[in-house]
Amino acid sequence: MDSERDRALAEIAYCESTLAKGGLTVLSDLFRGVSDISAWDHYPPGDVFDPVSGSQWYYHCHPAEEGSSEHGHFHCFIRPKGAQGPIHHLIAVGVDQNGKMLRLFTVNQWVVGDDWADAVTIVGLLDRFDMAMPSPSYLVNRWLTAVLVAYKTEIEGLLNERDRVLAAHPNADVHNDRSLEVTSSFSV
Repeated sequence: MDSERDRALAEIAYCESTLAKGGLTVLSDLFRGVSDISAWDHYPPGDVFDPVSGSQWYYHCHPAEEGSSEHGHFHCFIRPKGAQGPIHHLIAVGVDQNGKMLRLFTVNQWVVGDDWADAVTIVGLLDRFDMAMPSPSYLVNRWLTAVLVAYKTEIEGLLNERDRVLAAHPNADVHNDRSLEVTSSFSV
């Protein structure tokens, strides 16, 4: 077990099993102290930002849809020039109500309002995502960092597919086309 992917998968398992020892999951730890979870709100409020790496994330959910097992998703970003610089969406990580990862997916620019960058640029920034932060949960931050490492190859493929979908779209203003939300997805 010496590959970067294997180490990251072991890290994911470690974080999940450590949380489970305390009766927690990735989501229940994130929502500790939260009495009411509202659709569209960012958790934690104000997002999580690592000033050293420029990594940023938030979790949110949409209104419950019948038949959907996805509770919500983590949106992961990088700010390569710091807090006041441009922000680029890397990937979204969909999870069920128990915090079990279901899918990875990319979204159109209007969804998160980031600063657009093509797949080549974003792939070059993936390795910078490192949430070495104590709050809101050290283990959730470690887990999310490991997810991006373990699934880097799949994320690269999703970003390239996102660019193909956008390039093939008939709307000239494709980045603002509200009919196109998810641009690529991978079930885990």
